[in-house]
Amino acid sequence: MVFTTTPMYALAVSIIWLILWLRVTSLRSKIKVSIGDDGDKKLLQRIRQHGNCADWMSIVLILMILAEGMGTPAHYLHISGVLLVIGRIAHPFGLKTENAGHPLRYFGNGTNILATLNAMFFVSINLLGL
Repeated sequence: MVFTTTPMYALAVSIIWLILWLRVTSLRSKIKVSIGDDGDKKLLQRIRQHGNCADWMSIVLILMILAEGMGTPAHYLHISGVLLVIGRIAHPFGLKTENAGHPLRYFGNGTNILATLNAMFFVSINLLGL
């Protein structure tokens, strides 16, 4: 089986993940902190932006590749993929140490929850043979 849909989104969110990683690494170098955040709120914020991306992209992409491998039509996979990419772009801008209720944080998390539920639905449908 050749996977054609999920890899597009895997590449897109991997680029986002890499950009977020570079932001962590560059700040670590600048303030000379090798491990942890050393109490630096800006570094902690960047670490969590990167970590949150890794958390969400992993589960959504796993579910998407499973759904694709089980024969889910591409247009249903695109729903999860687009929501994932949008959420991963929005969320870092809303994940602020000084504002837990930033709208982009809710938007990013909301789109990723919807992406996950969509992919879970199609994995379930395939498992049940529906």
